[in-house]
Amino acid sequence: MDSYDTFMMTRVPTAERPLMGLTVLVVEDSRFASEAMRLLCLRSGARIRRADCLKSARRHLGVYRPSVVIVDLGLPDGSGADLIQELHTGAARVDVILATSGDDGLEDAALAAGADGFIAKPIESLAVFQSIVLANLPGGMRPTGPRLLPDAEIRPDPIAFRDDLISITRKLSDKADKSTLDYVAQFLSGVARSAHDRALETAAGALARDCAKGNPRCSDIARLAGIVQERLERTACI
Repeated sequence: MDSYDTFMMTRVPTAERPLMGLTVLVVEDSRFASEAMRLLCLRSGARIRRADCLKSARRHLGVYRPSVVIVDLGLPDGSGADLIQELHTGAARVDVILATSGDDGLEDAALAAGADGFIAKPIESLAVFQSIVLANLPGGMRPTGPRLLPDAEIRPDPIAFRDDLISITRKLSDKADKSTLDYVAQFLSGVARSAHDRALETAAGALARDCAKGNPRCSDIARLAGIVQERLERTACI
């Protein structure tokens, strides 16, 4: 544990920073979604660390014990539900395990795996984020007294959205195997929902349905690739 972590653990929560003293590990492959979580934690007083896959998350957890772990359910090297189950059944369970996804239909599976709560993407309200975390903290860790309910909404840097699109273009090809295309579809669906990009979300959803049927169609792959390329060209000047 570094000196900053030690310092943060000695800080007590306040009405404006109700998560002061907590360390949050965010397991999230999207930079855009991670940036939203970073801003939410920063505004709430919490220390944040990020892992972009299961392997990285397990490496983090082997070094330190966070107060809160927020796990995206769709990760490049497996299901976030597996990590949630490991955390839930482990000898030293973390205080709060939360699942997050752009697919609301995965909430029941996350809770069954051992998650304490579920955060539906996009998470933009500071008040909602704080309320979910605080509601699942052990009683002794919750701030006492009245708490401000901030009306602020978080808007991640659009550069992070562009970075997500660049990172996924290498995988988006009609030569990719089904499992890769399935990951691409769920990744872009979540990113699109977080960015309120309805056209991109619809195209990603179409490819996801193809993959579920076991038959990714070249036309849907090409359509999605075209939208991604158009977004990259649109944001090239950022």
